[in-house]
Amino acid sequence: MKEETMNKYSRLLGTVGAAALAVLVANPALADGTAAGTTITNTVTVNYQVGGVSQTATGASNSFAVDRKVSMTVAEVGSSATQVSPGATKQVTTFTVTNNSNATLDFALTAGQLSGGAGAHGGTDSFDVTNVKIYIDTNNDGDYDDGVDQEVTYIDELGPDLNRTIFVVTDVPLSLTTGSVATVSLTATGREGGGAGSQGAALSETNTGSANEVDAMFVDTVFADAAGSDDSLGDGAHSARDDYSVLAAALTVVKRSKVISDPVNGTTNPKAIPGATIEYCISVANAAGSATASSVAISDPLPATVTYDSTYGIFVDGSVTSGECNANGSAGGSYDVGTSTVTGTLSSIAATETKTLRFRATID
Repeated sequence: MKEETMNKYSRLLGTVGAAALAVLVANPALADGTAAGTTITNTVTVNYQVGGVSQTATGASNSFAVDRKVSMTVAEVGSSATQVSPGATKQVTTFTVTNNSNATLDFALTAGQLSGGAGAHGGTDSFDVTNVKIYIDTNNDGDYDDGVDQEVTYIDELGPDLNRTIFVVTDVPLSLTTGSVATVSLTATGREGGGAGSQGAALSETNTGSANEVDAMFVDTVFADAAGSDDSLGDGAHSARDDYSVLAAALTVVKRSKVISDPVNGTTNPKAIPGATIEYCISVANAAGSATASSVAISDPLPATVTYDSTYGIFVDGSVTSGECNANGSAGGSYDVGTSTVTGTLSSIAATETKTLRFRATID
């Protein structure tokens, strides 16, 4: 009888040991803890004697299911604003969404914009970007690839400890100045997982057990997320911000004229009389702290009272010293007889730089 009892006890321990091993194999340890729904079983054995004689061991087991901890992190990639030009399209801010939960979840994605206030990287939010779209890094290369990355409204079936790169892609209005800031935010909200190809249902916190007790049958949901830039502590969501910062060119134009010679005085103290030669100089300056201006095209229709001097020609990319145009530059530009218009293109004008276009005409 005693041997039979001990054999039953050995078989019981063997069964419990195999079950525990199966749990360990099926549910490996995760950085965020044991997987939700895992059954944790603990068995205690009590041995005792009566009159010095060992009695049949007794004991008890306890099992409970691990509850679901919902937590996620949205983080901006990088530590500076995305620098953009006025009128630029498909401008990108980059984020990562990490599932810190102990279960596979979907994550709804929304992009918002700040309305005034401090930007994420300094400055004050002063404008809104347009055509705001959200893309997922389809090929996982960390860079936005137009035509490759997929536009999405949610992340599908993101497992514990995993993350995905998300791009917020927008257009920038044209009439903006250097230093203008637009702040955008990305919010990821946990949703039910388990159904690939469609967004899961909204999550809510639950409490199926008594206070301070664990339940062997039901899995509760606990919101354990931190407060983000635009959401609250323990709301099942998390958010982060990034900025678009404008770097624009600030061009100013000055048109000067001087008399080169006249039919009476020649080049000695010439006057602007009929037949006199006039030199026009158009100078274009780019303000300090501005972006480089490129493809600076100049168009100057001449009045009917002057005639373009084709023998002198047109010179571009000249310079200015102390407010006076220098007699330099390269031959370029053109004159359209039909419209009496002088045109020319200056090469790139960097911040603080000034370049000129010069030509001559005769007073009729």
